[in-house]
Amino acid sequence: MSGSHVRKAVVPAAGKGTRLLPATLSQPKEMLPVGRKPTIQYVVEELAEAGIDNILIVTGRGKRALEDHFDVDEENVASIDFPKVNVFYVRQSIPLGLADAVSRAKEFVQGEPFIVALGDSIIDSKVGSASFLHRMLELHDTKKCQATIALETVKAEEVHRYGVVKPGMQQGDVVEVVDLVEKPRSETAPSRLAIAARYVFEPVIFDMIASIAKGVGGEYQLTDAIKALLRADASVWGLALGEGDRRFDIGNFLSYWDAFFQMCIEDPEIGAVFAERAKNHLK
Repeated sequence: MSGSHVRKAVVPAAGKGTRLLPATLSQPKEMLPVGRKPTIQYVVEELAEAGIDNILIVTGRGKRALEDHFDVDEENVASIDFPKVNVFYVRQSIPLGLADAVSRAKEFVQGEPFIVALGDSIIDSKVGSASFLHRMLELHDTKKCQATIALETVKAEEVHRYGVVKPGMQQGDVVEVVDLVEKPRSETAPSRLAIAARYVFEPVIFDMIASIAKGVGGEYQLTDAIKALLRADASVWGLALGEGDRRFDIGNFLSYWDAFFQMCIEDPEIGAVFAERAKNHLK
């Protein structure tokens, strides 16, 4: 368990999953299985392992399966190792962007620092090392940040899909965030360091969200709220994924299939057999 004082997390899971149609026509993308478990269970387990006690999932229309999944019945609970956390729900009925989804958590947070972990991204750290989220929380405390952002180096042709940071001082995986740009063109991107689905915030972020206008895509962008923090001279730092960290984005079919394949290969019971069968299919 982390020595951090952060004990709450918000999991935005209200997106429509249009890039995964027709698989997401009647089920949330966060419920798509990756190996033996749905995506969102990996996210909740990651948060629980980092010492988070209370999790708020922001849902939307057609997301009832998320609530049903964590509302396990007595017949199955003994055979499923669910993390020991309290899970709460709030709806974002109109998809107005990630910042709007996070704003729904203000009453839940009650003036405390909190994590935001996107419900369609899995971050896996190698066994035996401190988890990536642990390291984020430590950086947040050490630097006394108002915002700490997970970062991942992406290909130049992929930066238009992400929020991208302009780095200042860098020391190893630790990066000072000077500015951010939402979905920049590759030729104008300030770096290839993309925001990687995890944040730690002080509650001042809610004031920043309330101050911004609609941005890219006609939505309230969390990057714009973080930019407002920077304009207020707040301390914002990033932590890049390390050598033992992997991020699986379940936002499109190729990355989803990659995640599913990797988790199947690493399954302790059938991984070796699955890998052999995969080789046979490729002959």
